[in-house]
Amino acid sequence: MLRREPRACGYDRTRWTLALLRTACPELRVRTDGSLHHLLHRLGLSYQRARLHVRSPDPHYEVKLARVAELLAAVRQSAGRLVLCYLDELTYYRQPTVAPTWAATGEQPQAEQSHRANTSTRLAAVLNAVSAQVQYVQSSKCGLPVLVQLYQQVRQAYPDAETIWVVQDNWPVHYHPDVLVALAPQTNPWAPRLPPYWPTQASASAQRRWGHLRLPIQLVSLPTYASWTNPIEKLWRWLKQDVLHLHRHADDLDALRRQVTAFLDQFAHGSTDLLRYVGMAP
Repeated sequence: MLRREPRACGYDRTRWTLALLRTACPELRVRTDGSLHHLLHRLGLSYQRARLHVRSPDPHYEVKLARVAELLAAVRQSAGRLVLCYLDELTYYRQPTVAPTWAATGEQPQAEQSHRANTSTRLAAVLNAVSAQVQYVQSSKCGLPVLVQLYQQVRQAYPDAETIWVVQDNWPVHYHPDVLVALAPQTNPWAPRLPPYWPTQASASAQRRWGHLRLPIQLVSLPTYASWTNPIEKLWRWLKQDVLHLHRHADDLDALRRQVTAFLDQFAHGSTDLLRYVGMAP
C-alpha cells in the first residue's frame, strides 16, 4: 500500500498520512495515529525524505554495463597487460559549498563568502578500477587539449600496458575527432552522438599536434544519463566532503586549488581505502 500513490486508491493526495492509512486499511484495527506509527516501525517501515531519481533512457543499459564487467574481469587476469580506468570531470568554485557541521546549539554555522567573482575550476581525472590510482588535470577549462593531456598522463602511468580502456560518459567532447586522433583506432560498438555541425575528421592542427601519439587507449561508453554507474563520482563526493564543503579559502583561490591538488595527489600510487570507498574492492 505504501508503495502506491494514494490517488491509485481513490484519495486525492500524492503522499500517505497516518490518518489516511488508517482509513484505507481498516483491517489493521488501529485506533490512533500513534498506534499505527508503532506498528509500521515494527514492520520496518518509516517516514523518510525522498531523493531525486532518474532512470537511464539508454536501451543498451544492461549490455553496456555487462561489457564493462567483462573488460574488468579480463584486466584482473592480465597481470598488468590490460588496464581499465574510469574518467569524469568536475567543476568546483571559489565560494564554499554549504553542508552540515558541528556547532553549538542555536548557533548556526556559516559558509563565509568572498566578494570576488565565483571563479570556477575544472578537474578531469581517471580512476584505476583495480588499484584506485588517480591521474588528473586541473585547469580553468576542460577542452580538447586538457583531455589529450590527461590521456598522455594515463599512458605515462602505464607504459607497459597493451590496451588501456577508459570508461566514461557520453559527453560529446570525449569523442571529438581532434581527441580521437591522439588515440589508437577505436572499436567502440556504440557510435557516440555528436553535434551535426561538428567535423567528421580531425583538424590539420590536431593531426600535427597529436596525430603521432597513437596512444593505446580505447574509449568505453557508459549508459546515457547514468552517472551512478561511474565509480569516480564517489571520489568527487569524498573531495567535496574533505575539501570543498565549508572551506575557508574563498579569498585565496590558489590555496583552495593547492588543497584540491594535495587531496588528489594522495592517490597517485593507488589506495585500498579509496578502492573500498568507491565500491570497487574485489
